[in-house]
Amino acid sequence: MGDPASIGPEITLKALNNPSIYEQAKPLVVGDLGMMYKARETVGLKNLKFHKISQVSEALFEYGTIDVLDMGLVDSEKLELGKVSKEAGEAAFQYVVKVIELANKGKVDATVTNAFNKEAINLAGHHYSGHTEVYAEYTGTKSYTMMLALGDLRVVHVSTHVSLREACDRVKKDRVLEVIRIANDACKQLGIKNPKVGVAGLNPHSGEGGLFGREEIEEIIPAIEAANAEGILAEGPVPPDTVFSKARGGWYDIVVAMYHDQGHIPLKVVGFVYDRDAQVWEAVEGVNITLGLPIIRVSVDHGTAFDQAGTGQANELSLMNSIDYAIRLAKNRK
Repeated sequence: MGDPASIGPEITLKALNNPSIYEQAKPLVVGDLGMMYKARETVGLKNLKFHKISQVSEALFEYGTIDVLDMGLVDSEKLELGKVSKEAGEAAFQYVVKVIELANKGKVDATVTNAFNKEAINLAGHHYSGHTEVYAEYTGTKSYTMMLALGDLRVVHVSTHVSLREACDRVKKDRVLEVIRIANDACKQLGIKNPKVGVAGLNPHSGEGGLFGREEIEEIIPAIEAANAEGILAEGPVPPDTVFSKARGGWYDIVVAMYHDQGHIPLKVVGFVYDRDAQVWEAVEGVNITLGLPIIRVSVDHGTAFDQAGTGQANELSLMNSIDYAIRLAKNRK
């Protein structure tokens, strides 16, 4: 359910109030039951019931009754919503560790995460830059990357949570080739038989033949050529300011971005829609998938939104998208 002081519990309730999810999957929530009760009051879904469980085998999986694997880590009466705290950070981290454990043991087919706050988990003594790194460590995964998706627009990253200066240094042939392979495999897991991979350049105009940088010539092009030699339909380096428009137009099934913001900004421009007149988020769509893991992990593509916690106004679309993607991945894996 994500950080207990965030919008996570609220959007979880909103998402699981949809009967179509129960027609496709058997969802359960890992978190704190007390916070779920509190969220129920906030969002006004008093028709929903809760079923407290301590293991997956006890779940009912019935629409209208949400199964909650209760960790009992926070005091719902005392925890202040919308605030960074060590207590909430510790709880959020332990929820994630628990779902990874369940997936590693084959108790669940896929995991979906709401956001946690990086400052909060660090206050609790867990020094990770995000969910991706937690999943990698607790599954013993060395080769992995992040994929963002919104409908048929998909992007993976050569680097994510590092400084821009370091991100440029990480654009190396072996890493670019590794991510192209992961991107190709991810599309196949989604049922795309012959994926077309668009590889972004790093520099403006993809370096303009070396005038604006030589990373394309020395690192990216050799990686694309190596991928092509393996039978992967990779193309590029495509100028970063046009590759995403081409992907939206159907030229590519997935884009390999060279760093975090290069991939995140276009996805969020499309998926995050703000109504300036009503001053509310009309849509917050998109998902974050960690590729290369032995288990399935999909996440919302937004943060904890502490400013909205406790208002009942948070949008659940990204979580709905995440659940849908998790179901697709699980079905194709089987």
